[in-house]
Amino acid sequence: MEFRLPDPGEGLVEAEIVEWKVAVGDVVAVNDVLLEIETAKSLVELPSPFAGVVQEILAPAGQVVPVGTPIIRIGADEEAPGSTTPAAPDVLADASASPSAVATAKTEDSGAVLVGYGARGAAVSRRARRQPGAAVPDAAAAAVAAVPQVSAPAPVPTAPTAPAPTSTEVPRAKPPVRRVARDLGVDLSTVVGTGPDGTITAADVLTAAGRPPQNPAVQRIPLRGVRRAMFQSMTASLAVPQATAFVEVDVTATMQLIDTLRRRRDFTGLKVSPLVIFAKAACLAIERVPEINSRYDAAADEMVIPTDVNLGIAAATPRGLVVPNIKRANQLNLLELTRGLNDMVALAREGRVQPSDLAGGTFSITNVGVFGVDGGTPIMNNGEAAIMCLGTILRKPWVVGEGDQERIEPRSVCTVSLTFDHRLVDGEMGSKFLADVSTIMADPALALLF
Repeated sequence: MEFRLPDPGEGLVEAEIVEWKVAVGDVVAVNDVLLEIETAKSLVELPSPFAGVVQEILAPAGQVVPVGTPIIRIGADEEAPGSTTPAAPDVLADASASPSAVATAKTEDSGAVLVGYGARGAAVSRRARRQPGAAVPDAAAAAVAAVPQVSAPAPVPTAPTAPAPTSTEVPRAKPPVRRVARDLGVDLSTVVGTGPDGTITAADVLTAAGRPPQNPAVQRIPLRGVRRAMFQSMTASLAVPQATAFVEVDVTATMQLIDTLRRRRDFTGLKVSPLVIFAKAACLAIERVPEINSRYDAAADEMVIPTDVNLGIAAATPRGLVVPNIKRANQLNLLELTRGLNDMVALAREGRVQPSDLAGGTFSITNVGVFGVDGGTPIMNNGEAAIMCLGTILRKPWVVGEGDQERIEPRSVCTVSLTFDHRLVDGEMGSKFLADVSTIMADPALALLF
């Protein structure tokens, strides 16, 4: 049975194979994780729709594969490569084989449901390995095609020797390095890795090919997956006429509220940050200026204003910028919003956000303050009408009081900016929205008026 690369969601047309979790000869059950792929939106694990033995891996790690392409072949146990007939002796049928000859690859249980296969279940079982001195199938042949093999036991050496490498041992190398090896015709199993924990680097591959790197200071990174999607989205967004407004806000009262929330029992174990209050303030301000939460329908030439706010939070990851969103954030109370933000940020940083979490955003927030940046001009997420940017919160001298009571005090101050689609949101709307957010941040109690 051939397993074809499915669409993990949202109409994607291709994905890059990052890592295979199984090898030829492994026994798998339905919903065991077969491989990890990188789509244009996230890193996704694909479960097996079949039970049986891995016969052939049809697409190597590092390859970009169109949706619908066969990527692995799984057959019944008796069809496995290296299986033998009852008349032929084989280590797999040897009742005296040590229990240690059977390896198992455990995978963590998960409640995630993907492409209609259900939640991931049992562990992946390794077929028994041949004992030292027994015939070993050629690694390259086992990885390319399922060729049944029958081997008689070879004489066992008198002195103990290290086991010979088997076809299930996969060289440690990242997808870009595997592409370099494939292009140069280098067998990674013959390369000695000099990277961390023996990882094979691009320089190792070039050296093995007799082409040592001439300029190791230069690095080329292909625009694939999430990074390419970010490139395309930002390029498309800049085709829209945009304007940005700034405001400097005294958020001392917000910081005091944060300290209060952190001491509450119901917030125990949660990271409570100013971003939570900003997010809540944005949802409340959108109720008064709903155009901030709109999008343009080019086919109908209409402005579309959703009832709910799917609040996107920009997250920087090693694979690029992703903007997962909290669905119906405007309907959540402060505790629910805090939990949603905690869960979403953790998944984004681990690269485990599902495509459905990245789709359908209506308004976004980016927080450059965590990098120590005072503020900036954000670029809208493509298809949305606005994005709000938060700068770092600094202690500054600030004029407080009125008339004869005016005085200078150290206060917590933050720069907030809003970039908006000037076709849908005019300057008055953008300014009103920022003013409402500033009012709530300066005095969170005034949120009761919204």
